[in-house]
Amino acid sequence: MPLVDIQNLTVSFPQHGGVVQAVRGITLQVAAGESVGIVGESGSGKSVTCMAILRLLRQPPARITADRLELDGIDMLRATRGQLAATRGRVASMVFQDPMTAFDPVFTIGHQIVETIKAHRDTTTAAAMAETVALLARVKIKAPEAIANSYPHQLSGGMLQRGMIAMALSCQPKILFADEPTTALDVTIQAQILELIKELQAELGMGLIMVTHDLGVVAETVDRVVVMYGGRVMEMGPVQDIFDAPQHPYTQALLSSIPGRMPGKRRLVEIPGASPNPANPPSGCPFHPRCTLADAKCGVEAPVFAPVGEGRAAACWRLQ
Repeated sequence: MPLVDIQNLTVSFPQHGGVVQAVRGITLQVAAGESVGIVGESGSGKSVTCMAILRLLRQPPARITADRLELDGIDMLRATRGQLAATRGRVASMVFQDPMTAFDPVFTIGHQIVETIKAHRDTTTAAAMAETVALLARVKIKAPEAIANSYPHQLSGGMLQRGMIAMALSCQPKILFADEPTTALDVTIQAQILELIKELQAELGMGLIMVTHDLGVVAETVDRVVVMYGGRVMEMGPVQDIFDAPQHPYTQALLSSIPGRMPGKRRLVEIPGASPNPANPPSGCPFHPRCTLADAKCGVEAPVFAPVGEGRAAACWRLQ
C-alpha cells in the first residue's frame, strides 16, 4: 500500500464571478521511503496539492474532491478533526517556505517544539525538552541548549529553517512535506539544508515530497519528478530520465531555461507568455498557448495522461 495515494484530486476556490481551479485531476502515489519532487512555475498548483493532502486548506472556501485521498491508509477526506490532528505530526509533517512565519514570536524555539511533542505523546515537559535539545543537535545546530532558549527573531534564516525541520521531525513522521524549504536562503545555506534533508531521510527511512520551482534542487534530492502546469501533471518519471530525456514540451522548456545546462555560449532560453489564469484556464492542454509544437487538437481537447516509457508518463498529444 502506498504511503500517499491520490486519485483524481481537484481543488477549487470560489470567487466573485467564477471559480479558481487550482488543482485539476491529479493522481499520484508515493511509496514509503521514496522521495518525490513536485516542480513547476509559480501558480501551477504544487503547494495547494500538498496542503490539500494534509487538509490544511480552510473548507470553505476551498473545495477538495477526489476519488481517493489517503495518507498511510487514512481517508483524509472523511477523517474527523481529531484524526487529522493525530495524523499531522505522527504520519506526516510539513516544512514551510518561510520559517519566520512558522514560529510564534512570543515563545522560545524550545517551548514550541516541546509543545508539539507533548501534543502527540504522553511525556513530561522535562523529557520533551531533553528530546528537543537532541533534535536541534541532530539537525546540526551548534549550542542546541542555547538555541532552545532563543526566540525566533534572535536566529538567522538558516538556523530557523533547521529549527523548523527539528520540529517537523519531533513526532517521527513517516513522510515529510517540504514546501520550497530553501527559497529564502542564500546558496551556501541552501546546499546545507538540502544535504541535511537527504541525510535525515536516509537515516530515518522517511518518505519525502519536495515542492520547488528550482530544478537543480530536485536533481540533487529526489528519486522521482512530477512536473505540474496549470493545476495538472504534465510529466512524471525517474529524476535521471526526466533530466536526460524530457518528453513533454513544458519539461523541455523548463530544462532549457536553466543557465549553464547546455554547453557553449548561448542566449538563455525563455518560455514565451505567462502561466494561465486559474480562474479562466485555456481549453485543451493548459500549456498549448505557450507551446511551439501545439496544433489545433491541443487547443480543443485535453491530452490523456498516459505512459511514455518504463516508469514514465506524460500528458501530450504528440506523444500518443
